[in-house]
Amino acid sequence: MTVHLIKLCVGCDSIEDLRDWQQRRLAQRKKRGEPPVLQHVTRAMPKRRDEVLDGGSLYWVIKGLVRVRQRIVGLEPTVDENGVPHCAIVYDPELVAVAPRPLRPFQGWRYLEPELAPPDVRETEWTQDEEPPPGMLAELRELGLL
Repeated sequence: MTVHLIKLCVGCDSIEDLRDWQQRRLAQRKKRGEPPVLQHVTRAMPKRRDEVLDGGSLYWVIKGLVRVRQRIVGLEPTVDENGVPHCAIVYDPELVAVAPRPLRPFQGWRYLEPELAPPDVRETEWTQDEEPPPGMLAELRELGLL
């Protein structure tokens, strides 16, 4: 059974900011002769590793809203410069917008069960022209109107 991960995207104001940051990161890796992969290094290896690798995605929270996801393609053990074990979450470069959903801040990553994951925007009846601004959408959801 698939399970997802969710993480705050600190320092990004939009999906476009995330896309730009990731493109710069890939260019830096290429310049250093490293493999062109996107990864986020975190302290803990998910105990539910097999479930995450069974089609899981990394959902990014941007400015208090779950906004986008990227398919997880690997969970690699690694060590930091002090020899402390970490986990590299390797993810696909394709950014898939999801229906915005408010979420309070938290530290690290969390599991996200599939039934709680917001749907991809292309799977909803919303279009870019019809969707309310993210702040208004978040407020409507908090009020229970959506």
